[in-house]
Amino acid sequence: MPQALMATYNRLPVSFQRGEGTWLWDSEGKRYLDALSGIAVCGLGHAHPAVSKALCQQAGELIHTSNLYHIPLQEQLGDALTRVAQMERVFFSNSGAEANETAIKLARLYGHRKGIEKPAILVMEGSFHGRTLATLSATGNRKVQAGFEPLVQGFARVPFGDIESVRAVAEHSSNIVAVLVEPIQGEGGINIPPEHYLAQLRAVCDQHQWLLMLDEIQTGMGRSGRMFSYQHSDITPDVMTLAKGLGNGVPIGACLARGDAAEVLGAGSHGSTFGGNPLACAAALAVLETLEQERLPSRAEALGARLLSHFADALSDVAGIEEIRGQGLLIGIELDRPCTELVELALKQGLLINVAAERVVRLLPPLIMTDAEAEQLVEQLSSLLKDFLDS
Repeated sequence: MPQALMATYNRLPVSFQRGEGTWLWDSEGKRYLDALSGIAVCGLGHAHPAVSKALCQQAGELIHTSNLYHIPLQEQLGDALTRVAQMERVFFSNSGAEANETAIKLARLYGHRKGIEKPAILVMEGSFHGRTLATLSATGNRKVQAGFEPLVQGFARVPFGDIESVRAVAEHSSNIVAVLVEPIQGEGGINIPPEHYLAQLRAVCDQHQWLLMLDEIQTGMGRSGRMFSYQHSDITPDVMTLAKGLGNGVPIGACLARGDAAEVLGAGSHGSTFGGNPLACAAALAVLETLEQERLPSRAEALGARLLSHFADALSDVAGIEEIRGQGLLIGIELDRPCTELVELALKQGLLINVAAERVVRLLPPLIMTDAEAEQLVEQLSSLLKDFLDS
């Protein structure tokens, strides 16, 4: 570890020099199949021509001014995102954590304007919403919270996917103003809720005048098989947060809102120095245009189903495989034991994967992955899992 860097990461022993599509090359020239996409960031793969062209052109014209002025590209991106998401307004930030901070502040201000002295947000066990103090407090993972107390107050927690626990809170609490939930828990281990969960949450929120706030930072931008994961449930949230795949590697986050929620934040109530600058918005516009023109959400749905089927066939008789689950290109293979060492074993074989919740192999490949690359992923990872579980 270089002495100048804080030791906040246990970095793997590799340094990548270039990428193209689903592939990365390290400093020694070795090639790796990327089934992680920078943790669901590079949905269009590496060095995508449309994003590269947009960045080069915009960098040669104007990178940054300030939100003190009109930014035409930001307005174009806002129009495009709200159209696709059926939302009304958007605030741009630099990351998913910042987008969730915006949602949390919006919900609190919404509650105060309803006369609630100490508004609270309902969040889920096993969730992950970021590492700032407020988003860390909203996160349902004690391990990442430890040592950072006192945590931010104003969050109530229930089990993910359990609508009855939400209804019970609604009956006995008078200060809840919003529900913040991931449609699919990513860091929690690719946890998929029951089929009608989001629709049931929508009904509870409507009944009690709560805001339904969806963290689509990992699930959004086509990864789930729709542009946004909530579109599988035929509902619309009041607030939605995005980041990761929105810029294909260029830092940008967004908090979208509609209805009453869209009018809560006003001049001076929130801000960001870099949020929505011309460079980031040029990249995001290129990403959104490519996703729509090439119908990549549909591609993610079809390829994800193919991967699930092929993994099920390859691992059906392997002892130690607990469950294979996923939606679109969010795929989890749960083992009956901790398996974090698989990440480095895969790396040695030229494959990039991740392990979430200690025993779930998490796959988040680029949406542009080919059928042949998908077959290679299934063959390579299945062999690795069999060897690991037999050892």
